[in-house]
Amino acid sequence: MAELRRKAPKRASAGPELIVVAGREIAVSNPAKVLFPKPKYTKRDLVRYYLAVAEGALRGAGGRPNVLVRYPNGITGEFFYQKRAPESRPPWIDVVTLRFPSGRTAEEVVPRDAAALAWLANLACLELHPHPVRTEDLDHPDELRVDLDPVPGVKWPQVRAVARVVQATLHDFGLTGWPKTSGSRGMHVIVRIAPRWSFDEVRRAALALAREVERRAPTLATSKWWKEERHGVFVDYNQNAKDRTVASAYSVRPTPDARVSAPLSWDEVDNAEPADFTLATMPKRFAKLGDRHAGIDRIAGSLEGLLELSARQERDGLGDAPWPPHYKKQRGEPPRVQPSRARGAGARAAKYPLIEIGRAKRKQDALAGLKRWKARHPKAAKYLEPADVLVDAMRGRSSTWTRIRVNLQHVPPKLRPRQERRDPDEKTLSSW
Repeated sequence: MAELRRKAPKRASAGPELIVVAGREIAVSNPAKVLFPKPKYTKRDLVRYYLAVAEGALRGAGGRPNVLVRYPNGITGEFFYQKRAPESRPPWIDVVTLRFPSGRTAEEVVPRDAAALAWLANLACLELHPHPVRTEDLDHPDELRVDLDPVPGVKWPQVRAVARVVQATLHDFGLTGWPKTSGSRGMHVIVRIAPRWSFDEVRRAALALAREVERRAPTLATSKWWKEERHGVFVDYNQNAKDRTVASAYSVRPTPDARVSAPLSWDEVDNAEPADFTLATMPKRFAKLGDRHAGIDRIAGSLEGLLELSARQERDGLGDAPWPPHYKKQRGEPPRVQPSRARGAGARAAKYPLIEIGRAKRKQDALAGLKRWKARHPKAAKYLEPADVLVDAMRGRSSTWTRIRVNLQHVPPKLRPRQERRDPDEKTLSSW
């Protein structure tokens, strides 16, 4: 555990609390501020957590530029993404300049020691969101990230099963995967690679892997980008596109019980439950077992096998797949339009009967609109399956807004409601 020394006795007031971590002073402002209302975890608890797991957290996020995800009023308040490092920062906080696909640049924070983690926690940064590159080489990732995202209604055992397929597939291509819970409903498998390939090549390898996992387990997994086409567990290849980040190992997630992204050994995958790993329980596990990903940097794998697989898939007719919104149209990319909005010869030929329910800045307000829609259309609502409700987190420059759509594919045609005026229909700005 990182060395921590309190410079002044703890006071009951809301004033700053000075701590010293490895010789560096950090003023923890409002340390008693509650960030997690249900268990009453405070900012002080968050700082102590990151100091307790600092070695492992830095293995996942250290030496890399990080996007800050800040919850200044706790998990029930609004949060925002901050790419640019705060101008007011200690001189020992390292930064590096990144250039994004949009052409913009920003200096992002690069945590290098436990003191930096404590400083980030003081900013109410719950999650660590590192880019898959080291500061020494910002153009060539040294990680391929496999993000397993279950569609609504899919249970945890199916996520485990898909993770095992990922493990076997990686092994067949000479790669080693390091699993961890996402801290939410899914799982991540991190693959260390030699920093020889560009972002586009790493994404292409991830897409080939996702399609191969789908081929091996077609009833369990999918590589389909559009939500209306997905089933089971989505293998999100686009998390490897440049400028995308995921919560790294030991990140605290904004769940009511303060779950964390827990590194696992493969022997633990079949029995691990996401709820077992929280801000309260992880420090004890770390002290007893250490970092389950301690050996992740020993071997850097090659993407040559997956890129050869990608070339074979392309020869068989599987070219590129859709990119995330806001990215420039890529050469060879199929039309970036959801199937429910695709047009046939001169007329709309919707593959899926989707309607949009509402848009809101806050997710709970959008869900309230869905509840009102169901009350207006109870006969249609009873046919909906969990995966038919599409809750989209639409990301702007600094925060997200929520869009809710409903796939009426399981509703008898005579009972399908028409598109109504969105409820709610809040203004959605990229500046949010």
